[in-house]
Amino acid sequence: MAQDEQTTLLEFPCEFPLKIMGVTQDGFAEEIMRVVQIHAPDFDASRVEMRPSTGGKYISLTCTVTANSKEQLDNLYRELTAHPMIKVVL
Repeated sequence: MAQDEQTTLLEFPCEFPLKIMGVTQDGFAEEIMRVVQIHAPDFDASRVEMRPSTGGKYISLTCTVTANSKEQLDNLYRELTAHPMIKVVL
């Protein structure tokens, strides 16, 4: 068993939802989907759930990806959390 597989309870491949939040702005959803597709080329954008905050200032996207490895998820999470449009990734 590879070391990466020992450090996670996930079994790969698996469906993995990511909740991505940021300030509501033009192009937010498109940019998030672009970043997600870099790391998960088979990502189905039609499965994105989008929710505005009560006041409308923030928006959250739930993107469910087919994760093939811990490394893939780690790389995706790192790029999303470093993105200037994104406030939180869960």
